[in-house]
Amino acid sequence: MHPIEVAAIGLLIVAFAAVSMRIEHWPLTMPMVFVGAGMLTEAIGVVDLTPDTEAISLIAEVTLAVILFSDAVRIDMKRLRRQLEIPLRLLAIGMPLTIILGTVLNSLLFPESGWVTVALLAAVLAPTDAALGSAVIEDESVPVRERLALNVESGVNDGLAVPVVTILTALLLQESRSTAQWGWFVIQQIGFGVAIGAAIGGGTIAVLRWSNGRGWSDTRYEQLATFVVPLVALFGAEVVSGNSFIAAFAAGLAFGSFRSPHDEPPPILSVRLGEFTEDAAQLFGIAAFFVFGNVLLAEALSQLTVPVVFCALVTLTVGRMLPVWVALIGTDLRPRSRLFLGWFGPRGLASIVFGLLLLEDTEALSDVGEQIFGVIALTVAASILLHGATAAPGAGAYGRWAERTVQAGDEAERRSMVMESELTDEQRKLIPKSRWSARN
Repeated sequence: MHPIEVAAIGLLIVAFAAVSMRIEHWPLTMPMVFVGAGMLTEAIGVVDLTPDTEAISLIAEVTLAVILFSDAVRIDMKRLRRQLEIPLRLLAIGMPLTIILGTVLNSLLFPESGWVTVALLAAVLAPTDAALGSAVIEDESVPVRERLALNVESGVNDGLAVPVVTILTALLLQESRSTAQWGWFVIQQIGFGVAIGAAIGGGTIAVLRWSNGRGWSDTRYEQLATFVVPLVALFGAEVVSGNSFIAAFAAGLAFGSFRSPHDEPPPILSVRLGEFTEDAAQLFGIAAFFVFGNVLLAEALSQLTVPVVFCALVTLTVGRMLPVWVALIGTDLRPRSRLFLGWFGPRGLASIVFGLLLLEDTEALSDVGEQIFGVIALTVAASILLHGATAAPGAGAYGRWAERTVQAGDEAERRSMVMESELTDEQRKLIPKSRWSARN
C-alpha cells in the first residue's frame, strides 16, 4: 500500500470521528460512510488496494474473531436470564428457520444449483450485524427488551452459524467422509473449538485477576493482553483442528463469565479489560467495510443478474421477517414489535467473512464461489444502505409508538415494555451497549 493511501484512509477516520456525534441520529451510519468511501476512493484512483483474496481473508478473519470475542465478553447469562426469552427464541427458533426458508427460496431462484450450494448461501446470510443497527440499539426511547434482544442475537448468531457454514462448505468441496468421520469432524470443529477457546479465555482472566489483585500488573498491559486473547484462540484452534471462530467466541464467554463471590456490579474486571478490545474491534470493522467497498463490491455489482437482485431483497425481507414472526408466536409482543425485530436484522461483517473464506476455499469451483459471493456482496450492500438509512428514523418512530402504548396499556403491558427512563441505575447496567456507539 502506498503511503498516500494510508494517509488518505487515516484522514477519513479522523474526519468521521470529528462529526460522529453530530450525525448520530442521521440516516447515515459508519458502515455506509466507509463502504461509500472505499468505492469512491477506488473510482477516483486515490486508494486502489490490491485484490489479494488471501490477505483480505486474513484481515477479515482477525476482524471477526476480535468482534466475536468482544461481543461475548459482555454477555452475562446469569444477570440477563430474566430478559433472555426473546433473544433465545430468535436464536433457537428464528435462526434455524431462516436457514431453512433461505434454502427453499434460493433453490427456486437458482434451480441449477444443488441443495448444498443454496443451503450454504442461506447459512452465510443468516447472521445479523449490530453495526448496521447501532441507532436502534442506542436509542433509549426503544424498549429495553427489544434493544437487548437485537444486541444479544447479533452477538451470538455469528458463532452459531460457523459449524453450519463449515460443514456445508466441506460438502460443497465433496470431501469424502464416512458417517463416523463426519461425526468426528463435527466434534473437532465444535468441541475442540469450544474447549480451546474456553481454556484460553478462562485461563487468561484467571491469571489477570490474580495478578491484578496483588498489584503486579499494569492496566495498560492487561488490556493489551486481553486484545491478544481472541488472536491466540483464533490461531490456536487451528492447531487442534477446531473451529477458529467458535474458539474466539468461547474465549470471550469464558473471559467475561469468570466470576467470584466478591465481584462488584458491572463493569467488572473482565468488561473493563475488554474496553480496548472493543475499540480495536471498531477500528477493524472500519477497515473491513472500507476494503469491502474498495476491493470487493464494485466487481460483485458488475455481475448482477435478476435472480441475484431478487435473492438479496427476499433475504432481507421475507427471509428474515417471517422466521422472526414465527419464532415470537406465544410471546406478548404485538405485531408491530414483531415486524420491528424482523426488519432490523441487517447482514454485515460475518457474511462478508464467510463469503471471503468460501471464495478462497472453492478455487477449484470458482464459478460456484463467485456466484455465491456475488449474492452475499449485494445483500450486504443493500443491507448497509436500507438498514442504515432506516435505523435512526425507524427506532425513533417505534420508540414513540411504544411510549404511547405503555401509557395507554394495562399494568401487565406496562411491565413488559420497560423503557430505559424507568430503570434503576443497577438495572441500566445490565443493558449491553453497542460497541459502535459514538458515546463509547
